[in-house]
Amino acid sequence: MSNPLLENFAGPFGTAPFSAIKEEHFIPAFDAAIAEAKENIKALESNTDAPTFENSVVALEHCSDTLGKISSIFFNLNSAETNDEIQKIAQEVSPKLSSLHNDILLNEKLFERVKAVYEQKDTLGLDVEDTRLLEKTYKDFSLNGAELNAEDKEKLREVDLKLSKLSLTFGEHVLAATNAYELVIEKEEDLAGLPEAVVEGAAMTAKEAGKEGKWQFTLQYPSYVPFMTYAENRALRKELFTAFGTRCFDGGENDNQEIVKEIVQYRNEKAKLLGFENYADYVLEKRMAPSPNAVVDFLTDLEQKAHPAANKEVEDVVNYAKENGAEEVQRWDWGFWSEKLKKERYAIDDEALKPYFKLENVLNGVFEVSSKLYDLHFEARTDIDKYHEDVMTYEVKDGKGRHIAVFYADFFPRAGKRGGAWMTSFRGQSIYNGEEKRPHVSIVCNFTKPTETKPSLLTFNEVTTLFHEFGHALHGMLAEGKYESLTGTSVYWDFVELPSQVLENWCYEKEALDLFASHYETGEKIPQEMIDKIKASSTFLEGYQTLRQVSFGLLDMSYHQLHDGKVANVSQFEEKAMEPTAIETLPKVDGVNMSVAFSHIFQGGYAAGYYSYKWAEVLDADAFELFKEKGIFDKNTASSFKENILSRGGIEDPMELYKRFRGEEPKVDALLRRAGLLN
Repeated sequence: MSNPLLENFAGPFGTAPFSAIKEEHFIPAFDAAIAEAKENIKALESNTDAPTFENSVVALEHCSDTLGKISSIFFNLNSAETNDEIQKIAQEVSPKLSSLHNDILLNEKLFERVKAVYEQKDTLGLDVEDTRLLEKTYKDFSLNGAELNAEDKEKLREVDLKLSKLSLTFGEHVLAATNAYELVIEKEEDLAGLPEAVVEGAAMTAKEAGKEGKWQFTLQYPSYVPFMTYAENRALRKELFTAFGTRCFDGGENDNQEIVKEIVQYRNEKAKLLGFENYADYVLEKRMAPSPNAVVDFLTDLEQKAHPAANKEVEDVVNYAKENGAEEVQRWDWGFWSEKLKKERYAIDDEALKPYFKLENVLNGVFEVSSKLYDLHFEARTDIDKYHEDVMTYEVKDGKGRHIAVFYADFFPRAGKRGGAWMTSFRGQSIYNGEEKRPHVSIVCNFTKPTETKPSLLTFNEVTTLFHEFGHALHGMLAEGKYESLTGTSVYWDFVELPSQVLENWCYEKEALDLFASHYETGEKIPQEMIDKIKASSTFLEGYQTLRQVSFGLLDMSYHQLHDGKVANVSQFEEKAMEPTAIETLPKVDGVNMSVAFSHIFQGGYAAGYYSYKWAEVLDADAFELFKEKGIFDKNTASSFKENILSRGGIEDPMELYKRFRGEEPKVDALLRRAGLLN
């Protein structure tokens, strides 16, 4: 049979033919692409010409291009539009991919060729980008066991194989456990406190599930968060909180406790095989942070600055709740009472803000901000194939009409989509044999769906989420370089959050909000008074939120700094790791666990890297101070950020790129100032 995955993509700009791709195409396509990559490796191995940069390093960069194309489509679908069949395929192909990865990086002949080029790099007249590719390729080999003996290479293969399967299973369990729970409400009085749009959305969810006349809430964020924030029925808040906190922690078929232990154990084993003290040491070889101790010091410093503020904030919320009739405040009460206090203190109400943030307007707003900063223009296209009817597709051009990228946007929750929000690429940017490939970039979120009477209206938090993911998308779209492994978001993981987090800052500025924040019914622009309240409330609970992020970072580092990789009890381990950030007046709830659904570190790529969010906040706060100083749409500042950060990807050392933009290294004070934590 013909296989669309193995043919040249004939869609506009070489986009993927999603509607033609069926589940049965994936295994044959993977097998053919793996075979092709192996042939290319064999040809490289047997090349009798003296090793050169072109015939060894560049050839290696392109030896599995077809496989890369197929993998990006498949694994993106496994996150955004999965099903049982796709999950089975993932379990089948992941070991094959892990094996091929090791076939390359454990291959002595390939390493000899790369090493021969590396040893003469100073005499080859390579440019900055070529030099970076050579250094990266050499480091990839040396960090992945190229110099191990045969027995240890075999052990490493086994460990990598187990890890690839375990992380897939971890993610499948989280998705299944999230989808398995529903809270069905039959009495209208149990909906007290919930905004009209939330109630309408729950009625629609129930109707779609064949429960007409009832209301259904789920563990998906657009359903879970509003319920925890507004529902007056405390018993139901507790029930939903408990369901969320016990996902994959109940001893059932989706329990992840043993999987967490195994992942930690095998990661430790891998690090030891490669000559490192622990997995964190291994990971940080390719990060801006110099060492695990430096990361822990950074997080501890933030904890010490945030803890007094967090204690005071929690005390304020608890006192406010008790003044208003609460006997106690437990974790399932936190969102409810903190929202009420925020509303009273700042006269700000997330529900009152939502009419100003119609999804389509916010999307157009981020397009407009990108146009003013980077001269980008977004044109909706109906001729680009997509994997789900909800997906929107655009061509991106610059001011001179040059094609820059294809952009996909996928905004609503569904059973086949994992929770959260992320940016990804179906194709990276590269230049090879004189042909440039421009990127195909996608952002995936889980926002409230439109109902029969209302469009999708975003909370302010969802607005910043959209801007955040779009910041990643700009990093991907504006890539300029030769090698896909160095362009776009192919940067150190503690640098990758800078473009995303810096763009969130525009959400707080009147000049930017005026471009898109208008009432969906009246067209009235968001009033200045509301903007002032958004800004004033932006540091509300900032100490608590900082402490929360630090607690996740410390938990991550605790798992990955273990000397022996052994976790006896996931619950006790988590409690001890997060102890420094505990707040006595808001006790931990027994029986719930974060680790077993901590997808960032056990399914995604943030293992020993969750600190990156706070690390990048230091960079983004420092960077935005320059924009504030020069003007948030200042062309010169934007042009410098584009040239030195967004378009350079991983072509140069990130700190050098940052200093070129900012003129100096970042200072943590900018973050503390913005958070209101600087005395």
